Amino acid sequence: MSPGALAGLRVLDLSQVLAGPFCTQLLADHGAEVIKIEPPQGDPARRFAPFRPDDAERAFGGYFQSINRGKKSVVLDLKAAADREVFLRLVDGADVLVENYRAGVMERLGLGYETLAARNPRLIYAAIRGFGDPRTGDSPYTDWPAFDVVAQALGGIMGITGPAADQPLKVGPGVGDTVPALMLAFGILAAVRHAERTGQGQFLDIAMVDGVLALCERLVHQYSYAGEIARPEGNGHPLLCPFGLFRAADGWVAIGCPTDKFWAELAAAIDRPELAGDPGWATNAARLERRAEVTALIEGYTGPRSKAELKALFGGRVPFGAVQDAADIFADPHFAARGMLVQVEHPGSATPVTIAGVPVHLSATPGAVRGRAPKLGEHTAEVLAGLAARAGRQRPGA
Repeated sequence: MSPGALAGLRVLDLSQVLAGPFCTQLLADHGAEVIKIEPPQGDPARRFAPFRPDDAERAFGGYFQSINRGKKSVVLDLKAAADREVFLRLVDGADVLVENYRAGVMERLGLGYETLAARNPRLIYAAIRGFGDPRTGDSPYTDWPAFDVVAQALGGIMGITGPAADQPLKVGPGVGDTVPALMLAFGILAAVRHAERTGQGQFLDIAMVDGVLALCERLVHQYSYAGEIARPEGNGHPLLCPFGLFRAADGWVAIGCPTDKFWAELAAAIDRPELAGDPGWATNAARLERRAEVTALIEGYTGPRSKAELKALFGGRVPFGAVQDAADIFADPHFAARGMLVQVEHPGSATPVTIAGVPVHLSATPGAVRGRAPKLGEHTAEVLAGLAARAGRQRPGA
C-alpha cells in the first residue's frame, strides 16, 4: 500500500460527530497520521447506529466506522491539568489541529489558537463551526449551536430543493456537514503548502452555513444578475432542458441533454429524429419554453420500459443514469471497479463490513482506507510512548 501523498503530516483531531471527522478522514485516507483526541466518554458518534447483530462489544457502529477509519484514538480529559500538559506536548510536534467546538470553548480551556501558535508557530489550526469564528468574521449567530439540518436551511440548499416552489426539502445526506468538511480539508492543504514555503502556520475556519451557500452559488448570481429568487424546482432544471428525472416502469432515470448534439442523439433514440431539426424543439431555449411537453414526450418513451432496458438503449449514447438504491450500488460493477466499496474488520463482529472507499485517485501516491476505526483510547499508550521517546532524544546527554 502506498504511504499516501500526506505521509508525514501529523494531525490532532479534537472534532466529534460528522463535520470535523469527515474532514480528517480525508486526510487519513491520503496518508496523514490522524490522532483522534477523545474525552473519557468518547466521541458521541461511537454510540450511533447501525450496529452488527453479532457485535456484543459495541465499540462503535457503522456511523463512526465510516468516518474514523485509519485514525488513532487517544483519550485525554482536557479539563484536567495533567492531560492538558500532555496535549500541549502533542501540539509541539503537530502540523495541523482540527476542532469543531463552539467558539470560545478552547479558549476557556487555555488552549486557544494564539496560545498554541506561541508554542508551535508552524501549527495550522482549523476550526469548523456552525457560523464561523469571530477571528474571521463575527457573525450575529456565532454563539448559536448548529447541525446539518440548520446549515442546510440557512445556507440556502433547502430553499432550492423540493417537489414544488412551496415545499422545501432536506437533502438526504448530511451535506451541511460534509460539504464544509471538504472545503476545510482544501483549506488545510492550502495552509500546509504555505507552511512548507514559509514555516508559518495560521488559523483557518469555515462556517457550515457558508459552505452550503458556496455549494448553492447559482442562487446568488441568479438574484444578483436577474433579481430572481430561486425556489424548489422539482426534478428539473431552471436553465436546461431536458435535464432531470423521468419515470421508468420500475423507478426513475436521470437524463441530461441540453446541448444540440445530445438532444439530437436523444431524439433519435426515442424514435423522434425529426425533432433534432425542428426549430420548436432543436435548441435548449426552445425546449425551456415547452418544458412540460418535453417531459411528456420523454416519459412517453421511458415510462413503459424498465431501468435496465433504458440503460441498454441510452447508456454511452446520452448522459443517462438510473436512480439507484444501496442494493443497486452494491451490484453495480462501476463501484467495484473504482474501489468504492471497501471491506474492513469490525471489532466484535465475525465478518468484515463494507464502507465507502476513496474517490480521489492519485496515480503516484494513491489514497486508501488504511484500516478500521479505532477503539476508544486504543492508541493512547503508543502515542504517549512516542512523546516520551522524543523527550528522551531531546534531553542533553541522552
